[in-house]
Amino acid sequence: MTAGLEGSLQQADRIVILDFGSQYAHLIARRIRELNVYSELVPPNISPGELAFSKPKGLILSGGPASIYKPGAPTCNPEIFKLGIPILGICYGLHLIAQAFGGKVEPAEKREYGKIELYVDDHSDLFENVESPTICWMSHGDLVSNLPEEFEVIAHTANTPAAAVRHRKLKIYGVQFHPEVAHTLKGLVILRNFAYKICGCKPTWTMKSFVEETVESIRRKVPPGERVLCALSGGVDSTTAALLASKALNERLLCVFVNNGLLRKGEPEKVLETVKSFNLNLVYVDASDRFLSRLKGVADPEEKRRIIGEEFVKVFSEVAEQHGPFQWLLQGTLYPDVIESARTGSPASRIKTHHNVAGLPEWMKFKLLEPLRYLYKDEVRKVARLLGLPEEIAGRHPFPGPGLAARVIGEVTAEKLRICREASYIVEEELKKAGLYGEVWQAFAVVGDDKAVGVLGDERSHGYMVTVRVVESVDGMTANWKKLPYEVLERISVRITNEVKNVTWVNYAISNKPPATIEPC
Repeated sequence: MTAGLEGSLQQADRIVILDFGSQYAHLIARRIRELNVYSELVPPNISPGELAFSKPKGLILSGGPASIYKPGAPTCNPEIFKLGIPILGICYGLHLIAQAFGGKVEPAEKREYGKIELYVDDHSDLFENVESPTICWMSHGDLVSNLPEEFEVIAHTANTPAAAVRHRKLKIYGVQFHPEVAHTLKGLVILRNFAYKICGCKPTWTMKSFVEETVESIRRKVPPGERVLCALSGGVDSTTAALLASKALNERLLCVFVNNGLLRKGEPEKVLETVKSFNLNLVYVDASDRFLSRLKGVADPEEKRRIIGEEFVKVFSEVAEQHGPFQWLLQGTLYPDVIESARTGSPASRIKTHHNVAGLPEWMKFKLLEPLRYLYKDEVRKVARLLGLPEEIAGRHPFPGPGLAARVIGEVTAEKLRICREASYIVEEELKKAGLYGEVWQAFAVVGDDKAVGVLGDERSHGYMVTVRVVESVDGMTANWKKLPYEVLERISVRITNEVKNVTWVNYAISNKPPATIEPC
């Protein structure tokens, strides 16, 4: 995975995170990037040779749900500890280090969850500028009961004698708590000490440098004479990718905007207007009937995603034949897309197939160009603003690759699409009126096959049930449902039942991610 990094990242100092299945693994990466140091998640079975090839300045071993002493617990190649690269183990990562050096890990007599007072015994290196006691976030049922001889304790809690440890000679550290979580008051200070002081990283990972290096990387990657076809949706991801490629390739880039019949209200017109303002070469294809015909009778979410992804690429292939030749397909794939499609090979199982990652058919003849595949959403927004995209696009809510098909439960019908499209527009409009649109990650309506009895005027009505979904998130990897003011919820409900034909009930989704996903399909 690391060896396959884009050329635009090769010059940046980086910290590589071995992902043992922690719910916080992505958060570790985000925190390191906040320090302007590039970070990447890789599977724990990565070889020492591949790690050495990428020349990371440091390694972080993430937490995880397993117990290191149980059969089948994930581990890493012990030769990694001989590479001379600074290492920080977090929770399960600490346990792995302790066991690798001959220590012992056992179930704790008293488990620690939540905010705990941490007492620092040594304020040098890792805990520099961290007062004692300080608050840390614990989430563990195991602890290091017998510390290896080569290690020393540098912090403890009332119930965890070895809450933080350090190798006496090597730059290997371990902490039982989670410095990446905001509840650890000095967590970012601890990670900064590790990245800057222990690993020697320089804060060179900025979006300005990313833009400059990515444009050069695209020029190097796409040989002279070869052309690129861009899958443009009009959202911030694909538009940002298109602008980066346009800077590098000029007329060798052709953008294709496919109206698949699954777009938001007024979206085709907005996309065409935006593309025109940036002078991008564009081919517009209205394939609405084609997509909806293929989706007829299909209720399974994975099958819908597969069909949509396959049909997209068929359309691109046809455009390539008409306007080609083209050798490359440009996509706005982001890092969370890659993670959720389990391309990292981590212990986490696949959550859902993204049409622009794992759903691509094997017969696709294009080589993939994905300049944003190592960025999180907030980083893409920064790049978009640097490139001059208006805030209406740069700050726009994420929209799923399968479009409204991801928000129509069961078979996609014209009636359900209409309801989903109109109701979602009302949700966004009311949030904008209330000044809440920019505070939330996504806001939309969902419709399935469930119907409920209602009363319209003096007549009994049997209409669809609509579920409103509004969530808060930083990068889409986890999300909490938004506790909207009751008056906003009421306005949304009243407008949907009054303005959207054949809707009788409006519900509000109050499930977080995890255990739910943001999109229902």
